[in-house]
Amino acid sequence: MFAICAPCQPFTKLSRKELSNARKEGRERDSNLLREAAKFVARFRPEMILSENVQGIGDPKYGGVWNDFRSQLRKLGYATGSNVVCTSDFGVPQFRRRSILIAAPRELARPEFLEPGHDGDLVVPLEDTAAAVRSVRSAIGHLPSLPAGAQHATIPNHKTRTLSDLNLKRLASAKPGESNVYLDNTPHGDLSLACHRKVNAKLKVRCFTDVYTRMDPDRPSPTITTKCHSISNGRFGHFDTSQVRGISLREAAILQSFPQDYVFYPTDMIEPVARMIGNAVPPRLAEYFSRYLSDALVSADDG
Repeated sequence: MFAICAPCQPFTKLSRKELSNARKEGRERDSNLLREAAKFVARFRPEMILSENVQGIGDPKYGGVWNDFRSQLRKLGYATGSNVVCTSDFGVPQFRRRSILIAAPRELARPEFLEPGHDGDLVVPLEDTAAAVRSVRSAIGHLPSLPAGAQHATIPNHKTRTLSDLNLKRLASAKPGESNVYLDNTPHGDLSLACHRKVNAKLKVRCFTDVYTRMDPDRPSPTITTKCHSISNGRFGHFDTSQVRGISLREAAILQSFPQDYVFYPTDMIEPVARMIGNAVPPRLAEYFSRYLSDALVSADDG
């Protein structure tokens, strides 16, 4: 199997912000990596190919990279399939919509795995029917409590980011699963951000409603990003109101479906570990499609 996952930054809204010339050149190179990967497929002829990226990579505004890669695979004799899935439908306790592309040599693909009426197209399942939807509480509710800025003595990566006194007041006023409308009227007064008030007034709509908020304990988590440790970058506050903190790195990893005993290094740092966790393909999702591709291949036992 070739697992081909090019950097997602060139295919996201954030990629449109002002960049230095060097970073622009880097993004352009990154956006072409899928096309370059087809050369390795042509050389080594893998039996299975799995590619995962952000939901919007198939949008024509990003240069048609996703469809070009799929077309190249078809020309090389592969049956291909592509769809947008949500990880919560595959047993991952997280809402995370991703584009999935799978491929296998056309002559080895079982007919029952091909789309009816679409010669050469593999079916891409939208759910794992054997997996239940998991909530945040069921995934991380068993872990020991921590204050902000603490690290658990025996559980690797169960480490949280420090919070300023102002952010402690903000999060202490937040209720699980609700927006940050509460910031306008807390026991400590109006704690909303001046920059947010300015944007809201200009656009006449409330923006950035997930920052400084807590997760809903009875639903899958929001998308775990490289800033999953920061309550100012999304709905990353712990759902337990007795814990005034963002989620720990260990909790973020579990919400990504990593096993609890999987250790990220260096264990005493936050930023590099958060990048590894946020950039990862959820292991449970990768495992499902790896097994699915394996089942889609004709075996020697089929005669």
